[in-house]
Amino acid sequence: MAADRVLYNQLTNALTDAAASHASGRLIDIGCGTKPWEPLFARHVSEHIGVDLESSGGPHTDRIDIFGSAYSVPLESESADTVLLTEVLEHLADPLRALEEAHRLLRRGGAVILTTPLLFPIHAPDDYFRYAPRGLEHLLRAAGFTDIAVRPLSGQWTTLSMLRGIALNPYRRGPLLQALIDAYCTVSLALAVRLDEADFRANYSWNHVATARKPE
Repeated sequence: MAADRVLYNQLTNALTDAAASHASGRLIDIGCGTKPWEPLFARHVSEHIGVDLESSGGPHTDRIDIFGSAYSVPLESESADTVLLTEVLEHLADPLRALEEAHRLLRRGGAVILTTPLLFPIHAPDDYFRYAPRGLEHLLRAAGFTDIAVRPLSGQWTTLSMLRGIALNPYRRGPLLQALIDAYCTVSLALAVRLDEADFRANYSWNHVATARKPE
């Protein structure tokens, strides 16, 4: 789907910037799944350790280096320079506890990088929350982090076009409807990206990337 490509590109761009400014040393990727962002962070870190539940990997369990949860990672305190949580926080019933665990793992001056949606459909049985920038700031501060920054990934036009594309996806039945809907979504998203460049409203972002540091 065209929406998938646009969302992936926006996540990639946001994480590329965050990696350049905040990633270093030993990175712990909590909720890593198949570790899709490992190549993006490779030039900035010396080690990329994937942590996830044993049941999360499916056929790609071999991509998980350590089995554990976001609440309890079996590694020593202050043993990481970077903690990564991409599209994880919304799936946690106790997000503050997970951020406190990230804080425990980080050395002083280490950084946490996370992404999480604000305007996005419910997409799993364990989908608990959506996060506004002030909410992310509040949780990170409560967990002990400083130097907090939250960046929107899109404006209103891209978000609305993306949601429309997701809503239309179930109707992509048969070659003709699939071709028509795909063409519509591709044109709509291309126009939306241009409109966001001319009229950007961050309060409609579908997703945010947040960065913060453990105090020195």
